[in-house]
Amino acid sequence: MIKRNVSLAASLSCAMSLAICPDAYADEELEWDEAELFFELNDTDGDLGLHANIDGEPWKWLEIESARGRTILNIRARYGLRRQGMTQLAWESAEPPFDELDPADFFRRFPEGIYEISGMTLEGEEVESEVEISHVLAAPPGNITVNGQTAADSCDSPMLPAVTTPVVIDWDPVTESHPEIGMAGVDVEIARYQFFVERDEVKLGVDLSPDVTGFAIPDAFLDDIGVWKYEIIARTEGGNNTAVETCFILQ
Repeated sequence: MIKRNVSLAASLSCAMSLAICPDAYADEELEWDEAELFFELNDTDGDLGLHANIDGEPWKWLEIESARGRTILNIRARYGLRRQGMTQLAWESAEPPFDELDPADFFRRFPEGIYEISGMTLEGEEVESEVEISHVLAAPPGNITVNGQTAADSCDSPMLPAVTTPVVIDWDPVTESHPEIGMAGVDVEIARYQFFVERDEVKLGVDLSPDVTGFAIPDAFLDDIGVWKYEIIARTEGGNNTAVETCFILQ
């Protein structure tokens, strides 16, 4: 929602007066309806990426400036798209494995602090939001079980849990930051968990409140025996995601 810091009294005064009123909107600053920048760690595969979700009024130009004042993204619409405008924008950076890009080197590329997401609407109005990003990542969800069986470390494990319906996945609450990546030794507040499960083209994803640390997969969804892959994401109040993924065998 666009913030409009114009007093009702001033607006009524201008509407009721024959005098020329000053431009009540001259100092108005437009903000994005949605402006997110965050890190996502795949703790199972060992990779990190920078993600963004941006949405607002139709725009023709968008720029992101880092905490060091450097422009890290600049998008300008051209020709027909410039007249039409753009709205929702979601992207993620490449996520090379840690043996190609060490987490410390990754974080040096994207320092903590305030990042500015600026743009221009089709009407020529400037729009800007400030987003703070942190190197505090949640620890990976641990003590994961599938129908009481200990989860495998990854889908490549030769000892995947073999279960029958109903299938219930549980894990311990996440309360601390990652012990090795980012800023260790920090208490974290979880904003939500996300749970995904898939097999071939069949996929299911749900958002769970921070006090829910388990999910019963609907029997109707598990429509075939074989290997099913699932992912659990812990999202901090600061917006960063830590994901783990593994598999189970449905008998």
